[in-house]
Amino acid sequence: MNISDPLGDLLTRIRNAQMRGMTKVVSPSSKLRIRVLDVLQSEGYIRGYTEVEKDGHNNVEIELKYYDGAPVISEIRRVSKPGRRVYSSVNDLPLVRNGLGISILSTSKGVISDAVARNENVGGEILCRVF
Repeated sequence: MNISDPLGDLLTRIRNAQMRGMTKVVSPSSKLRIRVLDVLQSEGYIRGYTEVEKDGHNNVEIELKYYDGAPVISEIRRVSKPGRRVYSSVNDLPLVRNGLGISILSTSKGVISDAVARNENVGGEILCRVF
């Protein structure tokens, strides 16, 4: 199956699994997905992930995080899509829910959160917003 937006597919799998109350979700693996999951794990939105091989394909098994029975991620939304790329300079980076959420950016220094981008003084493509 050919996926035109692999990152959007990952975010949708996470969103759907949390709506169903699942503890783990499996997604195909790629470098971009791994880097986004690294940011989500370092910011405390997921417990972790492991790379597994199933039927000759590399997959990622993501452990979702809950607090008092509610998902930690209440909203996860793709910003820059294949049909409309959204870029931002470091000065124009918007706060997500007045700083309670994060934006994940693809920059020249790698895939990082908006707080790290402000510290590194780099802008880039806004991949998604998480709250």
